Amino acid sequence: MKKIDIIKRLYKDYTKNFLNKIILSVFFSILVAGSTSAIAWLLDPAIKKLFIDKDQSLIIIIPVLIIIAFSTKGISLYVAKATMISVGEEIKKKLQVDMVKTLIKNDTQIIDKKHSGKFISNLTYDVDHITNLLSHAILTLFKDTLTLIGLLTVMFLQNWKLSLISIIMLPLASIASKVLGKRVRKVTTEAQEKSGHLTTYLVELFKNHKLIKIFQKENFENNRADQYLTQLKDKNKKIQTIFVRLSPVMETFTGFMIAILIFYSGKLMISGEVEINNFFSFLAAMMLAYQPVRALSTLTMILSQGLSAASRILPIIDQKNDIKDSPTSKKLKINEAEIEFKNLNFSYIVEEKKVLNLVNLKCAGGKMTSLVGHSGSGKSTILNLIPRIYDAQEGDIIVDNQSIYNCTINSLRNEISMVSQETTLFDDTIKNNIKYAKEDASDNEILEVAKLSYCYEFIENLPNKFDTLIGENGVRLSGGQKQRLSIARAMLKKSSIILLDEATSSLDTDTEFKIQEALRILTENKTTIVIAHRLSTILNSNKIYVIDGGKVVDSGKHVDLMKKSELYRSLYEKQIQK
Repeated sequence: MKKIDIIKRLYKDYTKNFLNKIILSVFFSILVAGSTSAIAWLLDPAIKKLFIDKDQSLIIIIPVLIIIAFSTKGISLYVAKATMISVGEEIKKKLQVDMVKTLIKNDTQIIDKKHSGKFISNLTYDVDHITNLLSHAILTLFKDTLTLIGLLTVMFLQNWKLSLISIIMLPLASIASKVLGKRVRKVTTEAQEKSGHLTTYLVELFKNHKLIKIFQKENFENNRADQYLTQLKDKNKKIQTIFVRLSPVMETFTGFMIAILIFYSGKLMISGEVEINNFFSFLAAMMLAYQPVRALSTLTMILSQGLSAASRILPIIDQKNDIKDSPTSKKLKINEAEIEFKNLNFSYIVEEKKVLNLVNLKCAGGKMTSLVGHSGSGKSTILNLIPRIYDAQEGDIIVDNQSIYNCTINSLRNEISMVSQETTLFDDTIKNNIKYAKEDASDNEILEVAKLSYCYEFIENLPNKFDTLIGENGVRLSGGQKQRLSIARAMLKKSSIILLDEATSSLDTDTEFKIQEALRILTENKTTIVIAHRLSTILNSNKIYVIDGGKVVDSGKHVDLMKKSELYRSLYEKQIQK
């Protein structure tokens, strides 16, 4: 995106709604500029009347006016800053909300390609830079520009010759800032990347903490952490160093200017063109102008950082889904919930080898269909295609004579529940994890599915029962307990189609019988597709499909497959021998 397009977009989507607050801040910025200028101007009559003319008539008035000027500046500065802080935080929230909404809305195939740490870094690091641009930079632009204009006016009123000399500093400071700004943009991008890597690493530390302990990798991980932190430190140090480089430049310019002005004003005072009161008022205005000049000189770098961050953020917000309803999509109407795959081809990346190749299979409505095969054969992919987690490149999936690609996604997914080997739970209460399937579920409904899924017995032994917090991804529960909660959640949804992906893989022998009974209740009279880890659990399936290398190589009932399918017989016998 071009810089001008980014600026237009930021204004339209994030700044425009806060124009009233920005105008309010500008008003108080005018008061800041006026009061600051007044402070410098008041030195002229103060010195002349009180110290040169020794006029006592203004001995109270002038100090009072100075107090009023300082108070006005302080209050106005507070209101202006507080207003823009409010604007900045509102913009920050909107940016982050837009990013998270896009993340939630994105297709799974898009999420699979995302770098989680980089996204979190974008959400924090980059958003902060944009917020700084749209709040702090705007305030600085108005407040310090107006203040500088006011002080320059005072300086010209005192002596135009001295003012012309001092103005030379402004373009020189601007040039220095522009040069340093290019460096800031490059290093900021590098720092954001390092921040993303660090965030990903920290997420992995939490996730793999047990593994680190088992393999005694504490020292190894300490060194890795040190590397990530050092890299980020070095980049942030570079950024701060670039900003700091501006200080000696500005200080040097200021020193030269003051030296030149003192030298030249001395000559002007000797010739009678400048009086001492004029000089002190001018000098005060020039010294007060130092702060706004310095602030304005950093705008280029803030702009560079903000636009660089926006160039990374806006494409994330604008990310479009490939999986979406067509203009002619209709609501799915369920009768028997019969599912049929017709000549289905699929690959996760179009240019790569097909994961599924001309898959044809049929799942009878209200019956159980099982998929068996080696790991990586394509079984889970088949399941994920039904709720359109991914879309096939060729072929069709038919539900009750309706192509799922001609049905609305919401109506399709409303009829599907999935229980996976990788149980997903939230850092919330047991009740809310079950309720996730149906927000308006009553306590009685939750209690019923908890009993049917054999959750009730262990829930009652927990300290807060249904209100017990289970930790991140249910860390405080056993594998079997988490699996049962997942089944309870699926029960609550009451879908017509049940997808079971290794649903009993996390269960011990004692628990499995209960879970199998719970699954029987869950799948009763439902169209069920099972990926079986234990083939003994699918012997009574209506139909079993043998998947190998992304193809259906055989199908039938257990007895038939034991006779005709070498692969199925091999898989079964290996498990029996165990």
